[in-house]
Amino acid sequence: MFDLSGKTAIVTGARRGIGRGIVLALAEAGADVVVSDISQEDCQKVVEEIEGLGKRAFAVKCDVTQKSEVDEMVKKTVEEFGKIDILVNNAGIAPLKPFLEISEEEWDKVLDVNLKGYFLCAQAAAREMVKQKSGKIVNIASVAMGQMGVGFANLAHYCASKGGVAALTEELCLELTPKGINVNAIAPGVIETPMSEPILADPEVKKGLLARIPRGRVGQPEDVAHAVVFLSSAEADYISGAVLTVDGGWLAG
Repeated sequence: MFDLSGKTAIVTGARRGIGRGIVLALAEAGADVVVSDISQEDCQKVVEEIEGLGKRAFAVKCDVTQKSEVDEMVKKTVEEFGKIDILVNNAGIAPLKPFLEISEEEWDKVLDVNLKGYFLCAQAAAREMVKQKSGKIVNIASVAMGQMGVGFANLAHYCASKGGVAALTEELCLELTPKGINVNAIAPGVIETPMSEPILADPEVKKGLLARIPRGRVGQPEDVAHAVVFLSSAEADYISGAVLTVDGGWLAG
């Protein structure tokens, strides 16, 4: 089960944290992986880890807010591996800032990376996937997505973007699933990564967060990565338009 041998995957924001965990898990499941992020050097380090597992991978520097760079990433992937079976939209930023102090530029930056980037990457990859009438797109949202999720203080722009990711996932499901492309999202809870480090660095804040998580621990990148492997596999062929929470039970509480 969950064998991805012969599949090709692109993962954005893959140089560290959740993205790095995802590319390693996809490679271990048998996929050829494109490691994409804004730093070519950091991506190459992850590629070397994957090659150490005896798997194929290559690095692509890509700013997901720039359509030309996204299109070039997709082009290079097809040239190298011949196709795209899996896209994991993971690139994201979460700068802490009180709502009343967020500038227009800061708002635009977060929405550009966290939402526009997902649109650009999904569109470019899907145009390749429709040619083979198959594909899996997995968008990384967050429990901080409103409605079925929760809000986080000092992250108005981030929360808005992740709510948009959930909505985009549902809409893309309607358009792309009939073409053979499954589109799902994963909503992680508190995961121990460089992005969450400023929040978890405060002992009282961390204690308060843990008190809300039935599992009793902070999540790890591997927890999200395993869910990505499942949604990318043949075993998830009848799942599309879903938002899977990976939060240790937080939202159930």
